[in-house]
Amino acid sequence: MVLPIDTAVRALIRAAEDQAADVKLLGRLGDLKGLLEDDLSWVEASLLEATGRGERPGRDAARHLVTRGGKRVRPMSLLLSTACFGRISDVAREMAVVVELVHSATLLHDDVIDDGTERRGSATARTQWGNAVSVLGGDLLLVESLDRTGRHAPQVLGSLFSTLRQLVDGEIIQLRGRAELDTSRDTYDRVLRGKTASLFRWATSTGARLGGADADGIERLGTFGELVGMAFQLVDDALDYASELTHKTAAADLRDGKMTLPLVLALERIPELIHAVRRIHRGDDSPLEDVRRQVVGSGACEEVRSLADATTARALEVLRGVPESNARALLEDVVAQLSRRSG
Repeated sequence: MVLPIDTAVRALIRAAEDQAADVKLLGRLGDLKGLLEDDLSWVEASLLEATGRGERPGRDAARHLVTRGGKRVRPMSLLLSTACFGRISDVAREMAVVVELVHSATLLHDDVIDDGTERRGSATARTQWGNAVSVLGGDLLLVESLDRTGRHAPQVLGSLFSTLRQLVDGEIIQLRGRAELDTSRDTYDRVLRGKTASLFRWATSTGARLGGADADGIERLGTFGELVGMAFQLVDDALDYASELTHKTAAADLRDGKMTLPLVLALERIPELIHAVRRIHRGDDSPLEDVRRQVVGSGACEEVRSLADATTARALEVLRGVPESNARALLEDVVAQLSRRSG
């Protein structure tokens, strides 16, 4: 069985090689597997166990998504944040499971909202079991995440509730865009912080807390995680328009009514593009490829990648306030390479 840690490390090393990284960096990325392999193997087994609970076919839908793998970036970030301050305990492992359960639940729900047909290279759960089952599968994962947190780390349950509220609010703000076209940068930023950055922040701040960090360390890792989440999403948004390596239709976000930063910037540079965007917003996909080409041609994707690089640099600067350790070095390397991925 190929565990996600193997896939993730290989992907990170490929990204580093593409950037002509030095031998020292490549070696440290290889060390990531050695440091976290046992922990992530435990997390993976627990995720499999968690998706075996509940009634069928809800649990089938949940397991279908979770066993497709994924980068497992959030569990890795939580565990490395813990290791920056202390030993990775069983409680930290449990919370690494929780953060992936929450993330997986949001994906099952997102695919219903977006009418998604493909996720992680496979057909979505909703296409196999229907929308209702996909929603209920996500609900099962959320219930499991709250149950585990209440049993193993009740001290972070309040912060998890707050994060879940931010996730839902971010989704609602984005969903409003389907009814009324909103091309403002402010709206995009609110979605960015709510839907993606909030869960990264919870992962890293919770990891630091469980590792024994003081208040400054917890806040520092929380800020780091928020910035990492923002950079991660910025790269995804650029790849949606400019990459042929992602497992989704080009400009799928635009087709789904999502106003992401590449399009916001392109509209600032090519105001007349709004007419084609309005047609797509009304359900006419015929201008989709032309809009995609114009967004790429405007240089907006390069600007978004540059912003992702700058956001990553800010995150790394915040992290340098944490005492040096192998865990901190690995966290730096993982984040740097994620921001440079091309698919």
